[in-house]
Amino acid sequence: MKVDVCFSPALYPYYSENDNQKIVVVVDIFRATTTMCAALNNGARCIIPVASIEEAKEYKTKGYLVGAERNVKRCDFADFGNSPFDYTKEAVQGKDVVFTTTNGTQAIEKARNAEYLIIGAFSNISAIAEFCSSRQKDVIVLCAGWNNRFNIEDSLFGGALSALLAQKGYQTSFDATLVAMSMWAEAKVNVRDYINKTEHIKRLEANNLQDSVDYCLSENTINKVPVYDRETGKITIVS
Repeated sequence: MKVDVCFSPALYPYYSENDNQKIVVVVDIFRATTTMCAALNNGARCIIPVASIEEAKEYKTKGYLVGAERNVKRCDFADFGNSPFDYTKEAVQGKDVVFTTTNGTQAIEKARNAEYLIIGAFSNISAIAEFCSSRQKDVIVLCAGWNNRFNIEDSLFGGALSALLAQKGYQTSFDATLVAMSMWAEAKVNVRDYINKTEHIKRLEANNLQDSVDYCLSENTINKVPVYDRETGKITIVS
């Protein structure tokens, strides 16, 4: 079994050969995949990811709860933005939530044909590693990045997950995987200090949205794996 890291959705076509036989872990640490994990952990029945604002608005007219964000800001028509703190148990328990973001939901759309498309974050990283190992499948970590460009936080997750999977017998000999693991080895001593120099931290700070950073970097606060069903277009929890 092998684990590879794709640093951007724009690169995914070069990784997608036979992806219908692989596990793709989509990650958008700040903040889409962390937020989806939080919403489902707080009892949302499912997440319906959509790539466009237009689709989200259409769902809103049908009475759905909608989370929508572009360029870190909540869209004015939406019930929620892209903060994990928006999706409280009181707000989402037992509800279907439609969700669109700048980067994370675009990455999901790219990888929707994978055998397993799962949602990864630091909050559920150990559960993700166990899921992958138990299925005995090759793994691609798909970093959502920022507008198809490389970012540090998603790549750090790729390195951290690859390191966990290496302990479970996965091969990590791909260049991108080795780079991500090297980044993680340096950063894990103090992830917050390492991450403070990143572009996305500056975006969040400029919009007074830095309150979720520590939560997004906290490991193993959730022991659940959200899985995308390409037949229904919904993300639900798999025990």
